[in-house]
Amino acid sequence: MADIDLRKLERPIKALANRRRLIIVRYIKKHREMSVTDIAHSIPLSIKATSKHLGLLVAADILEREQRSIQMFYRISKEMPEPARMLITLL
Repeated sequence: MADIDLRKLERPIKALANRRRLIIVRYIKKHREMSVTDIAHSIPLSIKATSKHLGLLVAADILEREQRSIQMFYRISKEMPEPARMLITLL
C-alpha cells in the first residue's frame, strides 16, 4: 500500500464527519454554486452557524469561495483531496 500522509487525510475526513456539513456539500454539489444566505435558508440553519460549517469545509479544501459584492459564494473545490472527492461522490 502506498505511503499516505495521515495528516492530510484527517482534515477532510473530520470536516465531512458531520451531518450538517454533508447536507451543505450535497446541496452545493447539486446546485454547483450557492451563496451563504441561500445555503442557510435551504438547510435551515442560521447564517452564522452555516458560515462556521462552510469555513471548516473551505479549510479542508473541500469547498472554495468567492466574494461578490457583499455576498460570499461557495462551490466544490477543484483542488479537493482525493479521499474527500471519493466520499462526495456518494452524496
